[in-house]
Amino acid sequence: MISVTMISKDDCQLCDEALQYLDDLQKDIEHELEIINIEGNPELEKKYALDIPVIEVGPYRLKAPFSAQDLEITLRAAAEREKNIAEIDKKVAEGEASIPVTITRGDRFSYWMSRHYMLVLNAIVLIYVGLPFLAPFLMSAGYTRPATTIYRFYGLVCHQLAFRSWFIFGDQAAYPREAAGVDSLIPFGVATGLSEENELAARQFVGNQEVGYKVALCERDVAIYGGILLFGIIFSLSGRRIKHLPWYLWLLVGILPIALDGFSQLLSQPPLNMFPYRESTPLLRTVTGFLFGFTTAWFGYPIVEESMADVRRYYEQKLARACTQAEAKRKGNALPPT
Repeated sequence: MISVTMISKDDCQLCDEALQYLDDLQKDIEHELEIINIEGNPELEKKYALDIPVIEVGPYRLKAPFSAQDLEITLRAAAEREKNIAEIDKKVAEGEASIPVTITRGDRFSYWMSRHYMLVLNAIVLIYVGLPFLAPFLMSAGYTRPATTIYRFYGLVCHQLAFRSWFIFGDQAAYPREAAGVDSLIPFGVATGLSEENELAARQFVGNQEVGYKVALCERDVAIYGGILLFGIIFSLSGRRIKHLPWYLWLLVGILPIALDGFSQLLSQPPLNMFPYRESTPLLRTVTGFLFGFTTAWFGYPIVEESMADVRRYYEQKLARACTQAEAKRKGNALPPT
């Protein structure tokens, strides 16, 4: 039987409807219901006031408004998940208890990874977003060969257009196109003497002592991976307890702004020219990129944690069985007292 928690308040028609939905589902999906009223609790009112009623069952959460079908799907998913976990527990306790357990290196690695996967992911993202910043430092120090290697590697995954990149060791942090309309910054063409329409030249230009040297990832990509890294750190510090972002908020806050900024720019420029010419700014690229990266990690990492929690449970039980069998064998082989 699954446990369902409903966050409610007084004089709430949606709460009454949710209770009726749950009552109708009781025959098909047996559950225990706990109702928490937020009235008189400032902390709960601040947290849930705009979402009432809220249904929490296992790792799943529904916020108002939701339909009877939404609630049924959520309860069935939770029930199926609990059933699968119970079957694993039963096999461990009964059928597999007598089978000799061998802990392999693969088991130990999988268990370690299920506990420390966020450390690995954060390290990978940190290295990935950090190396592009190393390139301008190497260029400034005269180590052009390793810097060029970094530029070439990241050139496979990023356009590296200089007028859409950050610069280090120059007078400005960025040199946007004149069409971007950033009056506080010298445009790319004026600063470098290169044509702002020659994208190949802008891609190949890594900088010089006057304007500085560009980061090997564009402004938007730096913001995307920076957002992923920041949420990864926050998620780790929270003990991986943050619930995943609802898909509609991911779409609204994460995907829609970057899509509008990116596609409106793309469709307005040659060869498409579908709209009046538009060039995004470093600020817009950074904000939309960060929102996309941060919300994508918020949407994805908690879902990964749900799977990793099941993996940890499995290997903890397997390790416990191995220890029990080893202890039983040690006692069985012990010499009787004389």
